[in-house]
Amino acid sequence: MPLDYRKLHVYDLAHQFVLDVYKATENFPESEQRNLTSQLRRAVVSIPLNIAEGSSRRSKKEFLQFLNYSFGSGKEIEVLLVLSKDLGFLTVKEFDDLSKQLDHVMSKLFLFIRSVEGRIPGTKYHYVNSVKRDSGER
Repeated sequence: MPLDYRKLHVYDLAHQFVLDVYKATENFPESEQRNLTSQLRRAVVSIPLNIAEGSSRRSKKEFLQFLNYSFGSGKEIEVLLVLSKDLGFLTVKEFDDLSKQLDHVMSKLFLFIRSVEGRIPGTKYHYVNSVKRDSGER
């Protein structure tokens, strides 16, 4: 079952998102380097890492578990971005840009999860039930 994660579009999107979050957090206060900056960076890195690690697993079910870890990290990032904006570490524009990018990554990840779930007998849409979007998409 192992596949080449580097050929997955969702991996490319997640990789670019990591680079953009790292750039945005460069300007966070030094006092936050061990707190919010570190937590945000760890969470964002875990999305492509879990995609890559999961792709090496021997079964689709194991791969799905790692994709769901990635999805959970995305939800963590949502909260961390809001906190970063509310604390004044991100401008409204930076927040909006990163949030839109995260929504795009999460949408693609959600669709990929659904696709993998659909290829596992008896696992149809069990792990991730829905993604609520500001645009009303599900």
